Amino acid sequence: MTLRTDLEPAAGRPGPGGRDGSSLSDELTRLSRVLHALKTSSLSGPGPDARERAAHTLLFPLTRLGPLRQGALAELVHADPSTVSRHVTLLVERGLVRGAADELDGRASRLVVTPAGEAVLETMRQERDRLLEQVTADWAPQELDAFTRQLHRFVQGLTDHLPNLGPAAPCTEKDR
Repeated sequence: MTLRTDLEPAAGRPGPGGRDGSSLSDELTRLSRVLHALKTSSLSGPGPDARERAAHTLLFPLTRLGPLRQGALAELVHADPSTVSRHVTLLVERGLVRGAADELDGRASRLVVTPAGEAVLETMRQERDRLLEQVTADWAPQELDAFTRQLHRFVQGLTDHLPNLGPAAPCTEKDR
């Protein structure tokens, strides 16, 4: 089954929206479909390669926030602890993450990204940046700046209004 991402929103739909009759809700649904299609197309298909790419996404918060306990990481990425555990096991096996003793509780450990993990993360960032550069190639710098500011504001608003998301992790220039 092929995921269709070109489904246009219903015309004249009520709610916040653009001049063409699409609503914010419709556009977010389309965005969700496109992001899902991009995610699945960047994976090499089902099986271990897909699992590895999914595990690699855990490198982003670990790099941005520093060493974390596995439970805290699962909470932060809003994922089932058992799924995160499987992903962490893979990252450790690949040498992308290692456990380090927690300074506050020697019985616990925190996950630390290794230099090899940093290299994988940099490759992922470069892939993402190339795609975004292609998509926005015909945008004026002011348009891109305005969009980025508004998107940040929107995501922060969603985060603030959905209690199950918890506080937003600080976003740095490195994350963008």
